[in-house]
Amino acid sequence: MKKLKPGQYPFTRGLYKNMYKDKAWTIRQYAGYTCVKESNKRFHQLLSEGATGLSVAFDIPTQIGYDSDHPLSNGEVGKVGVPVSIIDDIEALFNDIPLNKVSTSMTINATASILLSLYVANAEKQKISLKSLSGTLQNDILKEYSARGTYIYPPKQSLRLVTDVMQFCENHMPNWNTISISGYHIREAGSTIVQELGFTFSNAIAYVDAAIKVGLDPNKFGTKLSFFFNSHNGFLEEIAKFRAARKIWAKIMRERFNVTNEKALFCRFHVQTGGSTLTPQQIDNNIVRTSIQALSAVLGGTQSLHINGKDEALALPSSEAAKTALRTQQIIAQESGVTKYPDPLGGSYVIEELTEKYVNESEKLIQRIDKLGGAIASIENGFINQQISSSAYDYQKDIESKKRLIVGMNIYKDDYSEDYKLLDVNIKKVEEQIENLQKIKSERNDERVERSLLKLKTLARTNDNTIPQMINCVKSRCTVGEIADVLRSTFGEYQGLP
Repeated sequence: MKKLKPGQYPFTRGLYKNMYKDKAWTIRQYAGYTCVKESNKRFHQLLSEGATGLSVAFDIPTQIGYDSDHPLSNGEVGKVGVPVSIIDDIEALFNDIPLNKVSTSMTINATASILLSLYVANAEKQKISLKSLSGTLQNDILKEYSARGTYIYPPKQSLRLVTDVMQFCENHMPNWNTISISGYHIREAGSTIVQELGFTFSNAIAYVDAAIKVGLDPNKFGTKLSFFFNSHNGFLEEIAKFRAARKIWAKIMRERFNVTNEKALFCRFHVQTGGSTLTPQQIDNNIVRTSIQALSAVLGGTQSLHINGKDEALALPSSEAAKTALRTQQIIAQESGVTKYPDPLGGSYVIEELTEKYVNESEKLIQRIDKLGGAIASIENGFINQQISSSAYDYQKDIESKKRLIVGMNIYKDDYSEDYKLLDVNIKKVEEQIENLQKIKSERNDERVERSLLKLKTLARTNDNTIPQMINCVKSRCTVGEIADVLRSTFGEYQGLP
């Protein structure tokens, strides 16, 4: 049997012949906190220190479609990400950042279509061609029902918004990745490696099916699908997982969807180190953990990478922790020498055996989900939730019984508490942003707002694409919460499993 090389189908050994010898992975750092102005400062700091792409974290109200001044947002604004409610916020967030030169990744799902509309409206205001914009919208709503919980609408209606984004971007934003199908959050919720792969690709199959049903060609939109995986502490296992992922997806696209465009067979992915592996005890140990995890992502062939700050088990990363994480990536890229060798562990007995094991076991899980009716049916009947919960329970039992050792947590513990300065959310700055939002609402043209929202409501009841009207809405200064409410009244809200 001919030995496959990097760049050859099914791309187990890498998507490209020379991999990082030609181009390094994109160095991203996840950021967003307190308010748009403070987050903008952090973005500029990261770019000045060598980050090659931005990755935006949004706060919980923004993620589930509530404005910062909504009663249900109280106490959550700016805590786990940046609050964005109106076009003025997005303009301030990206102030003095050249959108046509910086790749932007936005971790947003239920309100992904609204945030994309805000981003587009901001670019158009700056007279930047949409064709020059590059970045990624997570836009992966299916994993929210089983792993994170920041959903709004029922699965089928949410899927319609996903395909609206895919359709709009295919026509207007050729360099934009329309969806980042996430195994990361599935793994963070407690899944195994096989479940991370199996559930992620089952969700991806559902997206491809839905896109084909609205008339999109997988040979075209397939080139704009991307994935988002976790990297945990199992160094060799994670390398094998990334290799297996490429093979599984290439086979799915070719054999299930008859894709012939080679680039549409690519499993391009971003990796983030495992947040759930970080410990609040002895936080400097987390630098070692994330370094190991990052190196496995690089040896596994990632296209983009984010390293968590050492203090993220306690709070949003401090400026110091974010800089250390960035420098860790740069040391791997510039000093380790691993970029000289595409798939350097290819041929290792252990790596090859693990890769095939993950391919075979993940394909069996995908087939099981197929028999249950696919990803949506498996979400609605609770199968995926039950599987993840069971794995998470087993993992926790292993830690408590010391079958799985965690340095500083259940072995080599300290008898004293550490004093470490954490990043504080500046309540005064949060209040200032909320006050600014209320001022904008009081001064805007209410008639124009109502007219725009009514047009969106009418359109949402049809099968027409909602994105152009969402863009008109945000230009009219309709808020994230108001647009989400229009869709709530049209699509209904998902109440979860009975």
